[in-house]
Amino acid sequence: MTEKEITKIGVIGAGSWGTTLANMLAEKGYKVDLWVREEEVYHQIKKERINGLFLPGMKLVKQLNPVLSFEEALSEKDLGLLVVPSHVFRDVLNRMKPFLKPETVLMAATKGIENDTQYMMSQVAESVLSKEVAAHFSCLAGPSFAKEVYLKYPTAVTIASREISQAERFQKIFSTDFFRVYTSQDLIGVQLCGAIKNIIAIAAGAADGLNFGHNARAALITRGLAEITRLGVAMGANPMTFAGLAGMGDLVLTCTGDLSRNRTVGLKIGKGMNIQEITEGMTMVAEGIKTARSAYELAKKIEVDMPIANQVYQILYEGKNPNEAVKDLMGRELKVELEHG
Repeated sequence: MTEKEITKIGVIGAGSWGTTLANMLAEKGYKVDLWVREEEVYHQIKKERINGLFLPGMKLVKQLNPVLSFEEALSEKDLGLLVVPSHVFRDVLNRMKPFLKPETVLMAATKGIENDTQYMMSQVAESVLSKEVAAHFSCLAGPSFAKEVYLKYPTAVTIASREISQAERFQKIFSTDFFRVYTSQDLIGVQLCGAIKNIIAIAAGAADGLNFGHNARAALITRGLAEITRLGVAMGANPMTFAGLAGMGDLVLTCTGDLSRNRTVGLKIGKGMNIQEITEGMTMVAEGIKTARSAYELAKKIEVDMPIANQVYQILYEGKNPNEAVKDLMGRELKVELEHG
């Protein structure tokens, strides 16, 4: 694969995050085509330069070009940036595949784990694409609400790739005076952080909905990080990744920020709503709902203890009462904090 300069970018997915990243890159001067699934969103961006469904009130730069086909989005592109929910990631890759050139590099800004396989997005790519294309796969993660990035509030994220030179290429492409990018070679660890933190955010939101106060939230964040780290280390990730932007950074943001969809789901659960009622009223995906099932199965498969994630799974999929989940967490066998988790 040649290391030619990246100038043409296809962004796949026009949700709030995909639209924001596409807008940022177009504003930097890259030729950006944004694949839009919904025809009404496509026409609105084309005519009015706004995405009222997913990024209401935010004017998009005129250089950003919406498209409706994968062929238009990926033709002659140097970089394909996937920003679609994890549960459709495989299907989207399969539909993209005929239009990918061998020299096109791919990156995901998706935060989730596939349900059926418990694969990270890079592993899904390896199972769908040619070895040549999959080998250069990268991911972007870190504490980054789309609205705040659009508004150019200072933000720092991590781009991970198995090849540090690849991560450094993307670091230069994505960095701006308000969007600071760090690099990592821990592709699995960075993806795992971005996925599991959403589950912990549901738990933190539920605690807030139950009016359990700041102590409970701090405990959930801290012990949640311990669970994420345990799982990651068991999968060969670098333990230091979990103290970084993709780990602690994104976890704190998602568990405490009012813009967090996963925290909002938890808040509603804590206030007595069931998951069906909650999801029926949502426009955008809260990845933690589906990832809770993936994490539950993955932890069982590799025999890693994840009590918080396990309780969230039981609340979401087995109808467990959140108060009962808290009792079970607090009543567990007493342990040494660091040695045994």
